[in-house]
Amino acid sequence: MKKIREQQAAVAIAYDTNTHAAPKVLASGYGEVAKAILNLAKENHVHIHNDTQLAQLLAQVPVGQEIPEEAYQLVAELLAFLYNMDQKMGQPTTS
Repeated sequence: MKKIREQQAAVAIAYDTNTHAAPKVLASGYGEVAKAILNLAKENHVHIHNDTQLAQLLAQVPVGQEIPEEAYQLVAELLAFLYNMDQKMGQPTTS
């Protein structure tokens, strides 16, 4: 098992029910790369969820791969929450 890095991690995921069986990792990184991912998300008004343990887990997934099964429940709850928030605010859903 990989040693989990102690620096800040950021992971971008997307889920398209028409093309993916599970959410996929679009980008991930630590330190300066994590900061760049977060800045890009902010600039594009993408939802940011702060969960250090989830970010550390998902940062180990290669870009382009689906998230691991052990993250399904938490990510599903997060996506459902974001979907509901977008619906209440009348905005299109982004994942």
